[in-house]
Amino acid sequence: MADLIVVVILAVLLGSAISYIVKAKKRGVKCIGCPAGGSCPSAAKPPKKKLEGPVIGKKTLSIEGMHCAHCAGNVTKMLNQIDGVSARVDLSKNQAVVSCDRIVSDEVLKEAVEKIGYHVTGIS
Repeated sequence: MADLIVVVILAVLLGSAISYIVKAKKRGVKCIGCPAGGSCPSAAKPPKKKLEGPVIGKKTLSIEGMHCAHCAGNVTKMLNQIDGVSARVDLSKNQAVVSCDRIVSDEVLKEAVEKIGYHVTGIS
């Protein structure tokens, strides 16, 4: 009898999980279970960006709202679109380390990250 109860519970859990995934996919969610609402890009690792000149400064951005590799890739991609910036995001620390080959204001970095739905809590 106990085995039957366990099987029924597992079937209900599996059915719920499948239902959640199907509904999410119908809504167009790319990142199932992502607290960012599934608007993250694919998990493909963004290519490393090579700077045009020597690194003249590094900044560390503390970022809230990144919950998966998709989110970290999205932040990396957005920061790397800024001229003179090469970014490396550490999801476990909720940080992005930005190397610059020219002067880039904190506001430009913050706006780029917050434009895609994350929150910069500090820049050092």
